[in-house]
Amino acid sequence: MASKKNILALALIVLIQSIGMAQTDWGWDWKDTSKISVKKLPQHNEFINNQYPYPAQPRNQWELGFGLGASSITGDIKSKLGFGGTVSLRKALNHTFSIRTGLTGLWNSGTANAFQAAVGRPDYKNRTYQLGFDVIASLNAASHYRGNPKTNVYVLLGYALNASNVLYKRPGGAQPGGYSIFYGYNQNENFQNSQNGTITTFGGATVNGRQAYTLYHGMNLGAGIAFKLSNKVNIGLEHKYTFTVPGYDLLDGVRAGNNNDYIGFTSARVNINIGNTAKKVQPLYWLNPNNFVYSELNSPSHMKMPKVVLPDADKDGVTDQFDLEPNTPAGAPVDSHGRAKDTDGDGVPDYKDKELLTAQKCFPVNNDGIGTCPEPACCKEIKDMIANMKPVEAAPQCNIGSLPSVQFKGKATLSKDAQNILNGVAARINANPACNIKVIGYGASSKAAQQLSWDRVNAVIKYLVEKQGVSESRFIFTYGQDGDANTVDLQGTLDAGPNTVPAPHPNLKSRN
Repeated sequence: MASKKNILALALIVLIQSIGMAQTDWGWDWKDTSKISVKKLPQHNEFINNQYPYPAQPRNQWELGFGLGASSITGDIKSKLGFGGTVSLRKALNHTFSIRTGLTGLWNSGTANAFQAAVGRPDYKNRTYQLGFDVIASLNAASHYRGNPKTNVYVLLGYALNASNVLYKRPGGAQPGGYSIFYGYNQNENFQNSQNGTITTFGGATVNGRQAYTLYHGMNLGAGIAFKLSNKVNIGLEHKYTFTVPGYDLLDGVRAGNNNDYIGFTSARVNINIGNTAKKVQPLYWLNPNNFVYSELNSPSHMKMPKVVLPDADKDGVTDQFDLEPNTPAGAPVDSHGRAKDTDGDGVPDYKDKELLTAQKCFPVNNDGIGTCPEPACCKEIKDMIANMKPVEAAPQCNIGSLPSVQFKGKATLSKDAQNILNGVAARINANPACNIKVIGYGASSKAAQQLSWDRVNAVIKYLVEKQGVSESRFIFTYGQDGDANTVDLQGTLDAGPNTVPAPHPNLKSRN
């Protein structure tokens, strides 16, 4: 009863975690360039700036796996249920394919039945170590109907370098339990030994030892499924066969017929994602490659959306399909239905009405919207007074805009670059005669800094006056302000101020 409660609790935790991983969590933010390798960053920058349609593939974590399970050998002697263990390292190449390498240890044994024992087929023990290299294809990473997968269904195909140690049982066997070491070439036994299909046999016997190993090639073929518990951990179940290549029939110490032996291994696995999550996303087989596409369709944040243009023949701001008066003149004020406004309701639209607010007592009106009421004497006097008024001149404005800064290195000498900048500034100053120019120097920390600030402001004003012909009266001399001491700023203004000021510390004047 307690076991069932534990199982239900575990299932509930997994369900809650699955719900917590909302489908809008795509696994990474496509704007996050920290997860893009330096090599692929140019492509990703082009993608972000809409100059290339495809994003760069992000860096992804490795997966460290551990597995334990049951093993058996399919051969000439009936195999008992053995066991095995494995440790592996997996890396995704893309959202479908990944590669995995691992070390596996398998311990198996078999017992001959009465008939097999009668024809000389003994009990055996097999200890095999594998170094494997597998290509794994994930079958369900991509989907058009969900976000990131919660399971990873996969198949695998790969290579294994195998080293097997085989013992067979016989009378007088020197190993524990009456077993003898199988070397693959003993011609004195009543069953056929051979090294066909192997690379080599190495090692040697010791008292009660098992040190003779046969080295041979193998081909891995298998399938598995993993269940995501979090962005860090997943658990899985995998079954894998290792077939001897080109063919080896002595994993059970007996050759009978042309049936080559092979090993099966079913393992329960725990897999952990390793790597810096600040720079790498989850392994790509846990991310749906269609996430970005459907995210953009649902809520565009990257696509360049064309501006929607609806037909509006009379250009009154009301589209033709809603315009009840589709031929109003250009500039005529209209209501929300596209009809010309008639504010005073006199039947003359506002764009023709010369008296917008005609009182109803003055109706009917003429073609210009003017009513029949006589004009009061006071109004005629006001109109005459307004007609004789002189227009008020607009206040002058400075529209010179932002001016560039001048940079100094060392003393108060203008570099070629600074002179080129001031040449362009002079043209803009002369084109805006309403503007005065405030020349601002920085450096207030010491007497020397204040004097250097004065020297640099003086150099700028002197160059613009003597070399560019700008009137000295248009400058406002400002120095010793808080800021970057190597910079002199220029600002357009309508304010007035002194165009020359005495040097604050003449004895510290800069000598150019």
